[in-house]
Amino acid sequence: MTTTDRAGIPTLPMPDLSPTFPGPFPTSPHADHIEQHLAQWLHRFPLIGPPNARRTLCNIVAHGVARTFPTADPDGLVLCADLFLWLAAFDDTHGEATAAGSPARLVRRIQGCIHLLSDGEPPGDADPFDEALQVLLVRLRTRATTAQYLRVTGSLRDVFFGILWEAHHLAEPEHVRMQSYLAIRPHTVFARTLIAMAEVVLRYELPEEARNSQAVRLPESAVCDLAGVLNDLGSYARESAKDVPNSLNLISLITREQNLEVPAAWAAASLLGEERAATARHGLDELAAGDSTPLAQHARALESIACSYVWHIAHARYRKV
Repeated sequence: MTTTDRAGIPTLPMPDLSPTFPGPFPTSPHADHIEQHLAQWLHRFPLIGPPNARRTLCNIVAHGVARTFPTADPDGLVLCADLFLWLAAFDDTHGEATAAGSPARLVRRIQGCIHLLSDGEPPGDADPFDEALQVLLVRLRTRATTAQYLRVTGSLRDVFFGILWEAHHLAEPEHVRMQSYLAIRPHTVFARTLIAMAEVVLRYELPEEARNSQAVRLPESAVCDLAGVLNDLGSYARESAKDVPNSLNLISLITREQNLEVPAAWAAASLLGEERAATARHGLDELAAGDSTPLAQHARALESIACSYVWHIAHARYRKV
């Protein structure tokens, strides 16, 4: 039976991931330390203003990263947490909050970030986002190999493109096809960036031949798709409560493209999540069963990334409407 929450939004069952990513999920013992660090990081670089929003963001990032890379050393976890707090704050501030009103302004804002990613100097009117990104890139360059650094910064460019793509379509989301949306979503949900960061944080390196193989690409894609589906299911109630009839969300896209009511579209999205989870599980088990240590490390990293997205959607950040 379908119930509703306090905002009157249907409360529907999430995908059944008990056969694939059942939990409970391992977590780093450094989670509380990371959360304290993030609070100090936001004091140094005030990326977001409201105290409640700062506390919620610090909590979800700290405990999310602790579940994403539970065996990582503190320095690697802190670097990853700072980067993902920056990404989430940038998306909240310049993506979701202002993009629909002025995509051109968002283009100008992102231009400065791309300049920094190309080893440029901060602009004369640099704000806390510019200053924090420059510091992050210096720290990333210190820890990562040259190839790892280029992969991470390349993934950040993809995130910026995804944010711009969403801004371009926010005014008329009814023109977006689901295939296009699903191709962009792994970047805007930051899953591809997490995969690029895995080797930096956990200090391993995939052989290039393996990196480009279907054995690696298939479970990576499945994990990224699962992350996008879970995020859209988790955030649909919050987005719907804003009275936006045509949001850029998988549920909304399915209702329009397949002419379905919300419960049926939700069921279709949940089924997609279960299918992608099953594909990921099969691929990860295959990687882990081989005799390659880097592939087994990568399989464990991908598994914990998937688990962190499963954990994320139960957080208070997704329950706020």
